[in-house]
Amino acid sequence: MEIGIYTFAELTPDPATGQMMSAHRRMRDLMEEIELADQVGLDVFALGEHHRPDYISSAPAVILAAAAEKTRNIKLSSAVTVLSSDDPVRVYQNFATLDLLSGGRAEIMAGRGSFIESFPLFGYDLKDYDELFSEKLDLLVRINENEKLTWKGKHRPSISNRGVYPRAYQEKLPIWIGVGGTPESVVRAARYGLPMAIAIIGGAPAHFVPHVNLYREMAEKEGHDASRLKIGINSHGYIADTSQQAGNEFYPSYAHVMTKIGRERGWPPTDRQQFEFSRSSHGALLVGSPQDVLDKILYEYELFRHDRFLMQMSVGTMPHKQIMHSIELLGTKVAPAVKKHIASLSAKAH
Repeated sequence: MEIGIYTFAELTPDPATGQMMSAHRRMRDLMEEIELADQVGLDVFALGEHHRPDYISSAPAVILAAAAEKTRNIKLSSAVTVLSSDDPVRVYQNFATLDLLSGGRAEIMAGRGSFIESFPLFGYDLKDYDELFSEKLDLLVRINENEKLTWKGKHRPSISNRGVYPRAYQEKLPIWIGVGGTPESVVRAARYGLPMAIAIIGGAPAHFVPHVNLYREMAEKEGHDASRLKIGINSHGYIADTSQQAGNEFYPSYAHVMTKIGRERGWPPTDRQQFEFSRSSHGALLVGSPQDVLDKILYEYELFRHDRFLMQMSVGTMPHKQIMHSIELLGTKVAPAVKKHIASLSAKAH
């Protein structure tokens, strides 16, 4: 299993003091986080795209290109690229450039996005939400497979026998589909035979098993070898030396952000009781000691037999020192133990 980190590069006030660091400081901290993730042997660092004042990652490919020069092995991905409000030609060009800079470590995780700010910002109508994504995903996949193409759609000007350059360092860029749990998104990923990343940030992970089964069944029906298709799980999490310490450090910023988003979407406020339930053995949060997080990843592996796990360590801005320690624990304690356990299961199976 590949294990890594994703972040939205949040910029939120300290819940205790109300103070907020500068965007410049947050960006420098982010560079150190990516560099450390590479040094401790994590497999992936992914960066979300948002167009809100509480995040600084509206241009993930630019940030990841800077990170490419500070890292050697870690894969660099978006999480997600909001493809509905972007141009697939530019998306491919940006990530192909990143791929050249990094020597073949770039990936795209395409999704419809969890926020809507990019639609009015770039002149798109929300009523075309799903149609935009379907059409642009088709174009992105075709660009990835063909140096020159002819294409016609409804929401973007046509392309007539034009080349898209530069081409990536890899023969094809890995394109993952990020889904939030709707069956339609699962079926779309299966139809294209693309790897699927499921965001599990609430509820019980077991509730997502039917989505994984649907993905594999539909992929087989579409003529894809489901055993070769990859599945990723993306979840909120944080690691400290003890379970209590992890909960105490993670909860304030997490509750601040989730309560704020809840006000926008009609959810109830996040309280400590709800938080503790969610980080219990069968909940969605992976917040605890290295052993706690190891146990939760292996529990989810029993459910999904997935190929990748990405942890969003900071849902709101947290002290840089704490995040760096959490990254270190994930890379040096948790990831090796997960891989050793899964390797032993594989050996027994054969």
